[in-house]
Amino acid sequence: MVPLSGEAVDHLIRLPHLRTCRIEGPPPNYPPSHLPPVPPLTELTLGKGAACEWLSLLKRLRPSSGVRESLKSLKLSSPTIDTSFAFPIQIFRNLVDLNVGVFCDSGNGDNRCVFKLGNDNVTELVMALSQLEFLLLGHPCSKNTCATTVACLLLISVHCAKLQVLAVHFNTTDIVGDLKSISDDPRFQELRSRPRCMLPRLDVYKTPLTIDEVGFETVANGMIDIFPSLERCDGTEQNPDWEKLSERIVELRGT
Repeated sequence: MVPLSGEAVDHLIRLPHLRTCRIEGPPPNYPPSHLPPVPPLTELTLGKGAACEWLSLLKRLRPSSGVRESLKSLKLSSPTIDTSFAFPIQIFRNLVDLNVGVFCDSGNGDNRCVFKLGNDNVTELVMALSQLEFLLLGHPCSKNTCATTVACLLLISVHCAKLQVLAVHFNTTDIVGDLKSISDDPRFQELRSRPRCMLPRLDVYKTPLTIDEVGFETVANGMIDIFPSLERCDGTEQNPDWEKLSERIVELRGT
């Protein structure tokens, strides 16, 4: 694929009837006083080498810019999912589909977890994007080093009531204790009284899980409390504990 020149990209994003756009390279270098009149796009796909710079540019657009309200689908990749990456996305309040297709095991020898958000960061993101139906924040890995806990799932479920598909990193090192904290912590009581999304399946990918027999009951009940319509947790590897947890969830829900 031959990359477009800066002049070609500038021409492309000024087309008034453009609604769907895929860009692999970085944006032209626009001075603050001469930002382009980006049309009201509904779908935008950004390549790995372009995402951060394009998001920074779009964040600089005037609040009256049509693309802030019109964008429904944003698909992109990034070396790291951190606050500098997630913050600009919050301007697209009507997003229905946010797909950050990042794998921590990229095959380049760097096997560190790329997910750098915490529960508070996830809260800010989903509160801004309450219309989401599809949310993929990278492909959860096996590192178990992320700062997010299972509590972030409750935050997502409450603030994105229309959600149908979800994948997000969350640390399972002490998932039993984290779920007990949700039940006991007064900060979560108000959230637990509110409606939650009807997510049928949680995509856990390579998220590790190791719990004892007593823990299964706590985790299964906790997951149903977060996602009342949950039927199973699906991963890309045969993890017997996720399989057993899915079976326990089905038993508890009586389906």
